[in-house]
Amino acid sequence: MIELTAAQVAAATGGRLSADPAVRVGGPVVVDSRRVGPGSLFVALPGEHVDGHDFAAGAVAAGATLVLAARELDVPCVVVDDVQAALGELARHVLATLRERGDLRVVGVTGSVGKTTTKDLLGQLLRPEGPTVVPRGSFNNEIGLPLTVLEADETTRFLVLEMGASGVGHLTYLTRIAPPDVSVVLVVGSAHLGEFGGIDAVARAKAEIVTGLAPGGVAVLNADDLRVAAMADAAPGEVVTFGTIPAADVRAEDLGIDRTGRASFTLRVRPGASAGADEGRARVTLGLVGEHHVTNALAAAAAALRLGVALPGVAARLSDARALSPHRMQVTERPDGITVIDDSYNANPDSMRAALKALAVMAGRDRRSVAVLGEMLELGDDSRVAHDDIGRLVVRLNVKLLVVVGEGAGGIHDGATQEGSWGDETRFVPDVEAASALLREELREGDVVLVKASNGSGLWRLGDELAAAGTARGGDHA
Repeated sequence: MIELTAAQVAAATGGRLSADPAVRVGGPVVVDSRRVGPGSLFVALPGEHVDGHDFAAGAVAAGATLVLAARELDVPCVVVDDVQAALGELARHVLATLRERGDLRVVGVTGSVGKTTTKDLLGQLLRPEGPTVVPRGSFNNEIGLPLTVLEADETTRFLVLEMGASGVGHLTYLTRIAPPDVSVVLVVGSAHLGEFGGIDAVARAKAEIVTGLAPGGVAVLNADDLRVAAMADAAPGEVVTFGTIPAADVRAEDLGIDRTGRASFTLRVRPGASAGADEGRARVTLGLVGEHHVTNALAAAAAALRLGVALPGVAARLSDARALSPHRMQVTERPDGITVIDDSYNANPDSMRAALKALAVMAGRDRRSVAVLGEMLELGDDSRVAHDDIGRLVVRLNVKLLVVVGEGAGGIHDGATQEGSWGDETRFVPDVEAASALLREELREGDVVLVKASNGSGLWRLGDELAAAGTARGGDHA
C-alpha cells in the first residue's frame, strides 16, 4: 500500500483518531493477525465466530502500527462505525490517489463461472508489461477486493480485480470502490440462483460491472452468451466482444481438443479490437484442461489487447499460461496409472457440465471414466432439478462409474438412475469418508477420475487425497 499517516487513514474512512496523527502505515493491510508485517494496518473485522478486535494487541506487537476498529482499544487505532465499509472507503481513496499520480489501469472480471481462471490468465498476460497486482485465490467480495486494491502502490501499472456477486447491487458497491478501465463479463449462468432469485436477476447484477466503468472505460463482453452480449446496450462507452461466433471482435477459429482435454485454436482479432488498428491471427495451444477455458482465454486476450499487449505476445503467453489456483481442473498423473482431475473448489450446473465433458474427452474410448460428484449449493428452488439434470448428463456422456457424495447431491444419483444407469454404475455414499473407502476398492490402473462439488461439501479433501501420490500438471476452472 502507499504510505499514509494515521490522520490520513482517519480522513479517508471518516473515523475518529485514537493514535498519534503522524504514525505512518506503509506495510500490508491485513484482516488476519498472522499476516501482519512491519508497518501494517490491521483491520479488526467482527466475525460470526471470531472477533478481530481480540487480536488487535497481538497484531500491534507483531509490527502493525495502526488498527482500524469499531471500538476504542488500548492500541493506536482509528475508530469507525462499520469496519468493513471503512475498509472499502480506504481502498477507494488509495486507488483514486494512485490514478491521480500515474497511469494505473484497472481490469474488473465477473461472471457466473471462470472469474478466477480469467484473472489468473490476465495476470500472466500483463505482468511482462509492468508491475501487476492480481488477487490471491478468489478475493472477490466486499473484503477481498479492497484488500487487493490496497496491495497496489506507485509502481503498479495493472490492477486486476475479480468481482463476485450474490445479489443485485453487489457489483455496484465494488465498482464504486474500484471503477474498472476494462470490465470483462464472462457468462451469465446458474450459480447462486437461490440468492439472486432467477437468471434475469443474475444478468442485471452482472451488468453492474458495465455501468460501473470508469470514464472512457471499455466493456469486454462474451458474444456467445446472449445475456452478456445484451449488456452492450448498457455500456457507457466502447464495447469489444469475444467468442466463437463470426461476429465476435476477438474470436477462436479452427478450434480443436486433444486427448488430454487441451484446446488449440486460431486467435483472430478484428480491426479496432486491440490498441492497434490491424486485423491479426495467431495460433494458441492452451495448457489448461477443458474446452470451457477457450472462453476464459478469449476474455483475457480481449482485455489484454485493449490494454496494449501486442497480439503475438498475447498468443505466446496464453500458450505458456498455467494453472495458479488449486482445486480447479488440476490434473494429476499417479504412478499407478490413474489420472485425477480435481475440480473440487466449487460447482454450479454450468461448471459441472464443462468438467464432465472434459472427463469424457480425457477418458476417450480406452480408459474408464469415474465421476465423484457432490452437492451444488445456492441453487434455491431449482436445486433438485439441476442435480437431476447432471445425473442424466453423466449417463449421456457414458461415464462408467458415478459416485454421488452426500444427501444434498442425491438428485444426481436419481437422475442417472432414471436416465438408464443401473446396478453398480451409480453409487451413493453419505460422506467424503465413505467415498474415499469406496474408491480405494474400486479404482484401477488407467482410470480417469473427476472430483467436483461446491466448496462447502468438503470434497476438496478427497481431491487432495487422490492426488497426493501423483504429479500435478494442472488446469484451472472457477
